[in-house]
Amino acid sequence: MLTTKMEDALNRQINEEMYSAMLYLAMAGYFAELNLMGFKNWLFVQYREEIGHAEKIFNYIVNRGGKIRLYEIKEPQVIWKSPKDAFEAVLNHEKHITAKIDELVEIAESEKDRATFAMLQWFVNEQVEEEANASEVLAKLEMIGDHKHCLMMLDKETAQRK
Repeated sequence: MLTTKMEDALNRQINEEMYSAMLYLAMAGYFAELNLMGFKNWLFVQYREEIGHAEKIFNYIVNRGGKIRLYEIKEPQVIWKSPKDAFEAVLNHEKHITAKIDELVEIAESEKDRATFAMLQWFVNEQVEEEANASEVLAKLEMIGDHKHCLMMLDKETAQRK
């Protein structure tokens, strides 16, 4: 059984994951407007992953006999200055989510909730991957600068993400 503190924190994390999904869907729309369909694909894949993360936490709460509470999701930003600016936002957002996961781990430890602590290790590892993926694309965008042909090559590369 989840403690009230742990249950509340997990429900709030569902909200964080759903906001992440909305943010990445907005970014996919931004890239579609720029006709950069590879980047749109990359972010659409990211959007689906975030929905999956919310579902994973949702199911965990249900399986532990907890009560689901959903909160309002704030409207995400929809315009960025450049593809690089958008991916800086991706990386910063993933760092924010990493901090939120770390807070959940701390709560699980303080509540002596070993089951939740164990479940959260998946998210700890996932965040390492999330930050690395965003960092890789951002580093390439920084490297190519204003070279449009290089941007198009990177767009083709990001189209391969499944």
